[in-house]
Amino acid sequence: MNLVERVQAILLKPKATWPEIDAEPADAASLYRNYVMILALIPALASFIGLSLIGVGAFGVSFRVPLASGLANMIVGYVLSLVMVFVLALIIDAMAPTFEGTRSQIGALKLSSYASTAAFVGGVFSLLPSLSVLGALAALYGVYLLYTGLPVLMKCPPDKAVAYTAVVVVCAIVGGVVIAWVLALLTPSPMRLGAAPAVGGVVAAVQQAMGAMA
Repeated sequence: MNLVERVQAILLKPKATWPEIDAEPADAASLYRNYVMILALIPALASFIGLSLIGVGAFGVSFRVPLASGLANMIVGYVLSLVMVFVLALIIDAMAPTFEGTRSQIGALKLSSYASTAAFVGGVFSLLPSLSVLGALAALYGVYLLYTGLPVLMKCPPDKAVAYTAVVVVCAIVGGVVIAWVLALLTPSPMRLGAAPAVGGVVAAVQQAMGAMA
């Protein structure tokens, strides 16, 4: 299954797709190389274009982040989003016994990677910073992806999935706040309000929700 087909499958029919993902052989390198690193480029590039090339309007005044700051924002945001996927996988794996699941490092990484799809794809809204809130809303679908994937990949009882999901989402939110803070430091002061929504698309689901979530 190619990248586009997998994105469509996990977004449109997650309940049928998670068992396929669970059965597929995979390792961390292949997951990142063939999926996460590609999709994570969407919000990173969209945010750079939106903030540095298109600009943000506020109170009748239009702002653009300088190219150097925009590039730094893009690179750091991209790297941190990759880190967040891995960190959330560690959390998902560590929490599995608490919710009567089975620990599996690769299963947790698959879950974190594919549940972040909605957040990454929703990052395209950052092309227009005024619409970046839609990216955050799209990332909320990642919460549902996470919820439907936990019983399949981490073997937790379905009745434990809600609480399991809630714990992971809280961790994702904390990580999202950290990323937003780091990126705000790299963004000129007048643009910080514009930068924050763009970051939201990356981390809300993984946000995220991944993100849903990214």
